[in-house]
Amino acid sequence: MPASDKLKVVISVLSGRHTLAEAARRANVSEQSVGNWKRQFLEGGRTALEGGASRNAQRERELLAEISELKTALGEAYVQLRVRRKSGEYRSVPSQTSRRSEKTPDSTSRGSAAPWASRGALTRAGAPITSSGQGTNGRR
Repeated sequence: MPASDKLKVVISVLSGRHTLAEAARRANVSEQSVGNWKRQFLEGGRTALEGGASRNAQRERELLAEISELKTALGEAYVQLRVRRKSGEYRSVPSQTSRRSEKTPDSTSRGSAAPWASRGALTRAGAPITSSGQGTNGRR
């Protein structure tokens, strides 16, 4: 039932035009539903008179300010990450503490990034390395 119809039912009960039972019968709903709508209507009015609307607006302003701060922080972190990737500080290679296995390229493969292609390594420009040893941007 639309809110406007509920409002009409509640106002008819509050004004005394209909009893709660009559209003429920006319609206084809239970008396409990009409009682709940009436309670919600009165609580909402009380909250508004107590300044609840201004409290909600204040909370909304606080949340919007926090969202703005978080967006700014995320943007700054993204820029820093891009700078690090472009400068070569950030590489997608195993850490020094990783154990070498037979599948891990050894030091004899210097000068070629091709052995790392299967591990999803990135070039200095941040592009994935293909099996030919080149990044997808065509540079070596």
